[in-house]
Amino acid sequence: MLDGMTLGQYVPGDSLIHRLDPRTKIIASIVLIVLLFLVEGFVGYLLVASGIMAIIVISRLPLDFVLKGLKPLRLILILTFILHLFMNEGRELARIGPLVMTYEGLIRGILMTARLGLLVLATSLLTLTTSPIRLTDGLEALLNPFSRFGLPAHEVAMMMTIALRFIPTLFEETEKIMKAQKARGADFESGKLTERAKNLVPLLVPLFVSAFRRADELAVAMEARCYRGGEGRTKFHQLALTSADYWSLSLLTLYALVVAVFF
Repeated sequence: MLDGMTLGQYVPGDSLIHRLDPRTKIIASIVLIVLLFLVEGFVGYLLVASGIMAIIVISRLPLDFVLKGLKPLRLILILTFILHLFMNEGRELARIGPLVMTYEGLIRGILMTARLGLLVLATSLLTLTTSPIRLTDGLEALLNPFSRFGLPAHEVAMMMTIALRFIPTLFEETEKIMKAQKARGADFESGKLTERAKNLVPLLVPLFVSAFRRADELAVAMEARCYRGGEGRTKFHQLALTSADYWSLSLLTLYALVVAVFF
C-alpha cells in the first residue's frame, strides 16, 4: 500500500541536475508548481509534463523509479478523477443511478488528476537530486532576506528539511507496523467505514509513539553535537552559482514565459 514512496529520498548522482545549486532547483520546482496552477487545457499540461520529463532524463534517474512515487497516491488520484467526473455539470455521457457522468467532468477529472500527479513528481525531483544538507543550505539562503522581518531562516529551513527527510522513514515504519498488525489478525481493508476507522487505532498509536521517539533521539543527537540554532554558525561549503545555474535559470525563465503567455 505504501511501497514506492520517493518523496524525501535522495539518489546520489553526478548528472547536471545533481550538480546545480540547490537554490536553482528550489526555484525551478516553485516555477513548475506555479505553472501547473496557471495553465489550462491539455496542451499546457503537456508542456509542463514535457519539462518535468526533460529534467528526469537529464538527471539520469530511472523513469520507473520516479513514477513509482505516484503509487502511494493512487487512491487519491482515482478519487479525484471520480469526484470531478460526477460532480461537474455539463453534457451527459452516462448515468449510474442518481449519478451523472458528464463530458466536462471527464475533461476536468483528467486535468486535475494530471495536475496532482505532476505536482508530486516536481516535488519528488527536488529531493531525489538534492542531498538534505544542500537542500537545507539552499532553503536558508533563499529565506535569509526575510530575516530582517524576524523570520528565523535557518530554523525554518532545518524544520522543512527534517520533515521532508523523515517522510519516507515514517512511511516505511507504517508499512512495518501494518504487516506486524496483519500478522496478529488486524484487518485494515474490509468492513464498514466506522469499523475500518477503529481498526486504524492499533496502527496509529505505535506510529505516533515511534515518531515521537525518533524526534526525541534526533533532538538528543543535535544537542550532543552542540547545535544551538543558526546564530553565529559558519558554513564549510559556501553556495555559489555557476554558469550552468545561470543558463538553467535563463532557460527556465524563457520556458515559463512561453507556457504562461501562450497556454
